[in-house]
Amino acid sequence: MALNAEESGRLAALLSEHVDQVTQRWTEAVAVSLRGRLSQAELRRQLQDLHRAILTTAENGTVDLDAEHAAELRAVLGELSRGRARQGFSATETAISLYALKEVLLELLEARGGQSVLRDFVAFSGLIDEMGLFTFESFVRTREGLIADQAEQLLELSTPVVKLWDGVVAVPLVGTLDSARAQVVMERLLQTLVDTGSPYAIIDITGVPAVDTQVAQHILKTVVAARLMGAECIISGIRPQIAQTIVALGIEFGDIATKASLADALRHVLRLSGVETSRRSRRGA
Repeated sequence: MALNAEESGRLAALLSEHVDQVTQRWTEAVAVSLRGRLSQAELRRQLQDLHRAILTTAENGTVDLDAEHAAELRAVLGELSRGRARQGFSATETAISLYALKEVLLELLEARGGQSVLRDFVAFSGLIDEMGLFTFESFVRTREGLIADQAEQLLELSTPVVKLWDGVVAVPLVGTLDSARAQVVMERLLQTLVDTGSPYAIIDITGVPAVDTQVAQHILKTVVAARLMGAECIISGIRPQIAQTIVALGIEFGDIATKASLADALRHVLRLSGVETSRRSRRGA
């Protein structure tokens, strides 16, 4: 809700004539709702910035959040929302920081008196409500961004690539393998192959609860990508239940080596690289 020039003028006069009183009462009201989770000094600074932005906008003739001259006010509201979202405050706690201004303005209007008290309070309340909605939307966008970043970080943590032996790396998969995670697995595996120059990679699916056609396709694409990098892949963790499912679905792994356990896969790779043979020779010598 935008304020016309007359209403904006009265709001500007109210805020400029009682700067210290508005800031003090506003800080006290918000501090109660935040229950000490933000220092008084930090809270006061935030509300002073907001007070100054509202006053500057009101002094320009009209208060309209969509107007060009309200850019500073929108920026301050957005900064407040983003900061509160990152600090772990709720959307309600963030909005209350604005709605508390209504009580402060009502006290000032009643003290001033006059026939326009109710009309001005309704107009000012509408503006504060609009700022609250703007703050809420900014808060939600920030939280969604944070959640997306955290999900990506968890996805990377859930798909580690470990070095088992010189020239041998492994990707232990746990949980469901969807398209997004399969892409991360492929990227991390290929990057590790480049960094280490490993000729062998073991994809362990012991922790994958079920293998369907989609999961199998993701695994096969990863194997093909690794082969293009010059690495041979072995799939381990083929439990009896998964083996039966693969047969029932008619999934073909072709010439890809498969083993029942990670240990079996590692022994297979060492045998291919001649490590076990050389050890037997030393024991028999």
